[in-house]
Amino acid sequence: MRQAGWMNTLIILAASAVGVAAFLYPFFTLSPDQQMAGLAARAHANDAPLVLIILVVFCLGAILANLGSGEMNSKMVAVLGVLVAMNAVLRAIPGPGGFSAVFFLPILCGYAYGGVFGFLLGALSLLVSALMGGGVGPWLPYQMFTAGWVGLASAWIPDLRRFGRLESIVLAVWGAVLGMVFGAIMNIWFWPFVMPPAGDSTMYWSAGLGMRETLKRYAVFYVATSLWWDLGRAGGNALLILLFGPAVLKVLRRFQARFRFHITPAVEHAGAEPD
Repeated sequence: MRQAGWMNTLIILAASAVGVAAFLYPFFTLSPDQQMAGLAARAHANDAPLVLIILVVFCLGAILANLGSGEMNSKMVAVLGVLVAMNAVLRAIPGPGGFSAVFFLPILCGYAYGGVFGFLLGALSLLVSALMGGGVGPWLPYQMFTAGWVGLASAWIPDLRRFGRLESIVLAVWGAVLGMVFGAIMNIWFWPFVMPPAGDSTMYWSAGLGMRETLKRYAVFYVATSLWWDLGRAGGNALLILLFGPAVLKVLRRFQARFRFHITPAVEHAGAEPD
C-alpha cells in the first residue's frame, strides 16, 4: 500500500506541476508586441489541446495505478464513473452569479475518499460536462485542473465525523473558500493576454512587471471583474454542503465500506506442518 501511495502522490504532483506551468508560462514568454496584438480572444489556443491530452493521460495513469495496487477496485472505478456523470449534469443547474453545483461532489468526495479520487472527479466532471454541453475550448484544461485541485484540497480536512454538526459547518466554510479560490485561479488563464485599454494600466498585466506590481494589479482586476461573481459560487457551495452534505457523506461512506478492500498477507500458524 505504501508503494501505491507514493505512486499516487507522484502522479498528482506531476499533473499539478503541468497545470501550474500552463497557467504561469505566459508571464515569462509573452512579449509586449504579442500582448498589444490583442491575443485575449485566442489565449492558449495553440497549447490547450496538448495540455488537455497530458491531463487526461495523468488521470488514466492514476486510475490504473490504483487498480494495480488494490487501492481501488472495479466497483470503486464504477462509482467514480457514476459520480462523474452525475456531477456533469449538476453543472447544468442554473443559479445566481457564479453559482455552480459542480463543486459539491468533488469537495465531499475529496474529503471522504481522498485527494486522488477528488482530483479525478473534479477534472473528469468538467471534461464530460464540456463534451455534453459543447463547452469545449482552450479554457477547458484549465477548468479541469482547477476543479481537480478543488477535490484534491478537500482531502486536507481531517476526519471530523465524531464532531457531529461541526463537520458540515467546517466543510461549508471550506467550500466557500474554494469557491473564491477557483475564480481567482481561473482568471489567470486569460488575464496576461488581455490588452490594456489606452491609458489604463491599473489592473492589467504587461511584460516586464515585477511580482509585487503584478499581484497588485491582479488584485484590482479580481475585485473589479470577478469578486461578486465568485461570492455567488462560494455561497452556493456553502449552502449545498449545509443542506445536503450530511446525507451525501453518509451514502459515500456506505459505498466506501462495501466496495473498498485491503489485501493482508496470510500468516502461517507457528508449528504447523505443510500439507
